[in-house]
Amino acid sequence: MEFGLSAEQLLLQESIGRYLERAAPLERVRAFVDGDEPRAADIWAGLCDLGIPAMLVNEQHGGIGCTVLDAALAAETLGGHVAPVPFVATAAMVPWAIAHAGSDEQQAGWLPKLAEGEVVTGAALTEVVGAREDACVESDGKTLRGKALFVLDFEANGYLVADQQQRLYLVKADAAGLARRLLVTVDATRAVGELVFDSTPADMLPGSADPEICRRVIDLGRIMLAADSLGAAQSMLTQAVEYSKQRVQFGRPIGSFQAVKHMCAEMAARLEPCRAMVWYAAHAFDAIVDESRLTACHTKAHVAEVGTFVARTATEVHGGIGFTDELGLHLWFKRIGANRQLLGNPDRAREEAARLQELP
Repeated sequence: MEFGLSAEQLLLQESIGRYLERAAPLERVRAFVDGDEPRAADIWAGLCDLGIPAMLVNEQHGGIGCTVLDAALAAETLGGHVAPVPFVATAAMVPWAIAHAGSDEQQAGWLPKLAEGEVVTGAALTEVVGAREDACVESDGKTLRGKALFVLDFEANGYLVADQQQRLYLVKADAAGLARRLLVTVDATRAVGELVFDSTPADMLPGSADPEICRRVIDLGRIMLAADSLGAAQSMLTQAVEYSKQRVQFGRPIGSFQAVKHMCAEMAARLEPCRAMVWYAAHAFDAIVDESRLTACHTKAHVAEVGTFVARTATEVHGGIGFTDELGLHLWFKRIGANRQLLGNPDRAREEAARLQELP
C-alpha cells in the first residue's frame, strides 16, 4: 500500500507556503515579535482568505470540511515559516470540540464565525494534561472558578475551557469575572496566557459530559503541535544545508567537510520518519480512532525529541552566527522548544502511552 499525499494536499501546502513567503518573511515576523501587536492581523486576514480557519468546520456551517491530515499539513507549513498567527486552538481544537460536543445553538453561533476567521478562540486544557499547584478550574455547571495556565491562542474573542471533570465550556473574552494575563514564554511568535475565573459565566458543551471528548481534543492539539514542530525543524535543516554550501573556510564550502556532512545527514535521517509519523497520527485521528490516542502521544513525544536535536544541530552548523539574532534561527529554535512543552512534554506523553498499553 502506498501512503502519500494527494495532489490536492500538495497544492494546499504549496499555496499556504507561497502566501507566507510573501506575507510573512523573516522581517515581518521580527516586526511582530519586537512590536506590541496582539496578533499579526494582516497575515491572519490572508490565511482567512485561503480558508485556513474553515478547514475543520463542516460545510453546513460555512466551512470546508477537511480532514485532520489536511489541517496537519497546514500546521506544518505555518511552523516552517514561524507564522505569528493563531491556529492550533482556533482552527483545530475548538472547531472540532464544538462540532462534536456542542449543541445545535452553539454550533450555529460559533462555527460560522470561526470558519470566516471573524473570531479567534483559545484553548485552556493544560490542567487536564498536568495541573500545576493552585492551577485548576472548578465548575457548578454554569460558572467557573479557578485558574488556567498556558492557554493556547491567548489573544482571542473566546475560550474553550476544561474543568476538573474534563467537561468543556465556552467562555467569552469579555465575560464578567474573567481576568486575563499574557505570559512571557520563549516563543514570542504566538500568544500564551493565563485565565483567572471568579464565578465567570460559562456555556457547557453538552456532549463533553463524556470525558473522552476532552481527551480527543487534547490528542488533536498534540498532533497539530507535532506538525508545527516538523515544519519548523525542516526549515532549520534546509537553512543549515544552504548555509553549508555558501560558507567558505580554508578555501572550501564547509558543506564539503565530512563532519558537517554527517551533521546534516543525521538531521535528515532523524527527521524524515517524523513526517510519516505525523501523517499517520493525523489519519488515525479520523479513520482509526482506536489507535489515535496512542499514536498522538508517541508522535508528540518523538517529534519533540527529534525537533530539539535538529534545532540544536542546525544552529551548530551555522557556527557562531547561528547563536546571534542576525539569521533569526532562534525563532524556529524557540518555537520547537515551546511546542515540546505545550499539552505535555515527551515524558508526560510517553507516560500516557504506557498507561494506554498497560505497561508498568
